[in-house]
Amino acid sequence: MFDYIGKRKKWFFFSGLLLSLAVAALIYNGLVRGSLMNFGLDFTGGTMINLRFPEKVQVVVVREILGRHGLEQSVIQKSGERDIYIRTNELVPDLRVKIIDELKEKYGEVELLEADTIGPVVGKELRTQAWWALLVASLGIILYVSLRFEFKYAVAALIALYHDALITTGIVALLWRNIETPFVAAILTIMGYSINDTIVIFDRIRENIKKYAGKKKKFAEIVNISISETMARSINTVLTTIVVVLAILCFGGETLRDFALVLLIGFSVGAYSSIFIASPIVAVWEAKQK
Repeated sequence: MFDYIGKRKKWFFFSGLLLSLAVAALIYNGLVRGSLMNFGLDFTGGTMINLRFPEKVQVVVVREILGRHGLEQSVIQKSGERDIYIRTNELVPDLRVKIIDELKEKYGEVELLEADTIGPVVGKELRTQAWWALLVASLGIILYVSLRFEFKYAVAALIALYHDALITTGIVALLWRNIETPFVAAILTIMGYSINDTIVIFDRIRENIKKYAGKKKKFAEIVNISISETMARSINTVLTTIVVVLAILCFGGETLRDFALVLLIGFSVGAYSSIFIASPIVAVWEAKQK
């Protein structure tokens, strides 16, 4: 049987490297680019435009026209066969008119249905709400896992979750991908996936503690057995999930691409941390108590 716990220093060292890379990416962005991450319209404010075209419109063409003005990272969504919803950096009236004129040259008469501007105050409020969402989720996880298992299991699970969130955030920051409110939803989804995978292993540890009671097995051995017994389930689950996310990443369009990328990174890291971070932390804590 593979000794997962005996090789825990290797797993911790590897995670330390990933965490260091994540922190370095955030620091680099803050010092060089002036912002920790590439926050989009939802967090920084900007302009929302709803347009109606005389015929079926291709999103890629609209993005190409916006790209001529340095707005290729704009969020573009279809709201019907002929309607397009655009979220982009704050546009001065002259630039907005110029973009609409270029679209008219391509498609004919384009009707402006709605144009609104979001101020930076709204973006600041969204960032505050995002932090509160993470805090409430963390407290809920600590309470739930503590009641179901023990407090040390809750701490180990929470460390693994923040390990996943920080590494995912750091990689996204390193890639300088656009950050909108779906990023918060993706992080919370990753935390939910990771805690579910971790609890499956914790459940098996608890079952095996009862199963091997009186057989003089060390706690680390029981954890190794439990990880081995749930390994196939963990791998199958993450592979199945990643296939779906890859499909979204490849075929979901530009609007969903960043969201899918965050999920792909987070699910991979979450599967790793459930096996190689959360469980070894519990084993180390148990050993120090004896």
